[in-house]
Amino acid sequence: MDLIREQDIDPAQLEGKRVAILGYGNQGRAQALNLQDSGVDVVVGLRAGSGSAAEVQRSGLEIALLEDAAASADVVMLLAPDEILGELYRQIEPHLRIGTALGFSHGLAVHFGLIEPRADLDVYLVAPKGPGTALRSLYRAGKGMIALWAVTQDSTGNAKPIALAYGRAIGCARAGLIASSFEEEAVADLFNENAVVWGGVPELLRAGFETLVEAGISPEVAYLECVGELKLIAELIDTRGIAGMREVISNTAELGAVLGGPAIVGADIRERMADVLKFVRSGEFAQTLRSEAHEGYPKLDAARKSARSQPIERVYRRLRSLSD
Repeated sequence: MDLIREQDIDPAQLEGKRVAILGYGNQGRAQALNLQDSGVDVVVGLRAGSGSAAEVQRSGLEIALLEDAAASADVVMLLAPDEILGELYRQIEPHLRIGTALGFSHGLAVHFGLIEPRADLDVYLVAPKGPGTALRSLYRAGKGMIALWAVTQDSTGNAKPIALAYGRAIGCARAGLIASSFEEEAVADLFNENAVVWGGVPELLRAGFETLVEAGISPEVAYLECVGELKLIAELIDTRGIAGMREVISNTAELGAVLGGPAIVGADIRERMADVLKFVRSGEFAQTLRSEAHEGYPKLDAARKSARSQPIERVYRRLRSLSD
């Protein structure tokens, strides 16, 4: 593993340079504020009439229209939703100066061809491995979040030092920057979202809850057992690793894990995970995402409505109200 830390990076690579953050969502807000606190000249680019404008102004950040922000910057970071980055790039491309550094926090748009960057641009990736809220809170606490970095196009010869200096300025180099590629970051991240943390885990929780309820266990007890302890195990794994987590739980829980885990996640599940990886790696997921956006997000809208109507959500709200 090629790990680069704060002391190994020259922050002067961003001195005198202006950074445009395009998009002010989860990552955009955190990265813009961290850059500002690191003394970097930052401007946030938004569409006319954006609902984020008031929040940007309250944060003390400079704000400009997308095209104006891009035209004024030496470094342009695209932090809008993946599915609209192609359209966003086409909008700002005529305004980008020759040799501008174009940055991303996810490899999807470039690796899967939603964007084909102009040949005179430097193109780099700095991908914090966590949500923007955590990136910001860690920075303010004097800590950092591990990030992946990569360069896919080096027109000026300065793409790598700019990428590393950017990772330092948002605080990630405090924890470490790990060398990767646009392809590796995109495929691994999308696989995780589809098959593991964001896709697999919630479905496993709901299946466990429904199995207990169907067997006559009260919904509240089923929820507490199958969902309520998730935070505990996540914290234990975060601080001790999977093996260390096993070592501090009861013998009963550990034996249950040893016997039950492989019975649930067997060869058939691993085969389906391999199928998901093929779906991601082939570009089919990226194409589906693009089509979903073009059609107005019908799958996501239906899924959100269905999720809110599930019995497990009603139990969550009842239990949550008890602690409010």
